[in-house]
Amino acid sequence: MSTSTELATRRRVLRGMMGGAAVSVGLPLLDCFLDSTGRAFAGGAPLPVCFGTWFQGLGLNPGSWEPKTTGAGYEMMPHLGLLAPLKSKINIFSGLRAYVSGAVPVHVPGHSVGLGGAMPKPGVAPGPSLDSIIADTIGSRTRFRSLEVSCDGTPTSYSTRGGNARNPGEHLPIALYTRIFGPEFTDPNAASFTPDPEVMVRKSALSAVSDERADLAKKLGAADRTRLDEFFTSLRATENQLNLQLQRPAPLESCVVPRKPEEQPTGRLIHEALAANKAFAALLTYALACGQTQVINVNFAGTASTLRKPGSTDVYHIYTHEEAVDPALGYQPTVTWFQSRVIEALHEFISALDSFKEGDGTLLDRSLVLYTTDHGYARYHTAENIPMITAGSAGGRVKTGIHIAAPGDSMTRVGLTLQQALGVPVSSWGKDQNATSRTITEVLG
Repeated sequence: MSTSTELATRRRVLRGMMGGAAVSVGLPLLDCFLDSTGRAFAGGAPLPVCFGTWFQGLGLNPGSWEPKTTGAGYEMMPHLGLLAPLKSKINIFSGLRAYVSGAVPVHVPGHSVGLGGAMPKPGVAPGPSLDSIIADTIGSRTRFRSLEVSCDGTPTSYSTRGGNARNPGEHLPIALYTRIFGPEFTDPNAASFTPDPEVMVRKSALSAVSDERADLAKKLGAADRTRLDEFFTSLRATENQLNLQLQRPAPLESCVVPRKPEEQPTGRLIHEALAANKAFAALLTYALACGQTQVINVNFAGTASTLRKPGSTDVYHIYTHEEAVDPALGYQPTVTWFQSRVIEALHEFISALDSFKEGDGTLLDRSLVLYTTDHGYARYHTAENIPMITAGSAGGRVKTGIHIAAPGDSMTRVGLTLQQALGVPVSSWGKDQNATSRTITEVLG
């Protein structure tokens, strides 16, 4: 029997014994299973810092959001007027761009470079997104390594662990509530704590197949060994998080279980996306406050947004290309209306974190949220002057209330700065023209 045939008859599981009972762990899809074409707090420790991303497609009107002066004394532009009450806790970055080769790929630059550090290349899997890199440093000791949500009715996120698969975004607030605060939730402030025996069994399963895993690895090619290692690294991270469920969590005085949200329609109508964003803002706030995760990702409306007004068949994306610029106003009226709703949603989300009191501060004070988008000017798919905003100081690690103008610099400068602020041991980030080793020192605390 050939090695490939022998491996295929394993039915893609490794088997072992634990406590006298058989256990099995499934395998990822390896090359050897395919044809030749490959198609087949306590104690005074500080509260943990939190990180989040908030993405929306189609940018903002150039000239309408960039402050006219830099530094701490800038004046908030009218287009960002809703954010003015939070100005002291916000940083605005203007002039940044995504470097691309040749024609600008449609609706790709902002999230690929701003969140991923590079433009995609054919046949080359992208690396992990910014949130995943940061989660490796701050998110390994929480029940959820990260939580992703989507407000436009689609299970879309811009978070990836590497490769071509994105982490799915939960699009139903009631489903997110059940996932976080359902039967597996452990209240960190409960008077008693009893480990769940089912968690103990799940946690031990990987150790039970370690010998067979080693035997299998000897018979694989280099590509499959790498894939197997990546697969078990991911499973080991899951096992470590299961192990946390066997330990009594540290008390978090601000943690309270929120009320279960009412079922509501989700979809591409703008008011449905706004309602979903509001519900997710509340749930993710409680998830962070209760120590269930330290990393969150929100997709308000993805690239080439299909959000629309009630009674209209035309979507936001179509307006950006087909609506004429009003000669008196100097901008596209309907597009600007949609952009105002986006800023309304961003304000709602940031305000939810800032309204959650923790001692003398708020949850936003120990958090750092990055807003970005896909283009500088969606009408022409530009990759220049792409808006980026941060909110929160990550517990004083980031100075706030500052406008930074960096014309012509890659968006990766912001990503590198945030990684260093949150303790990621990195001195450079990005690839090709977007590679940088220059942090934005003006905002580092």
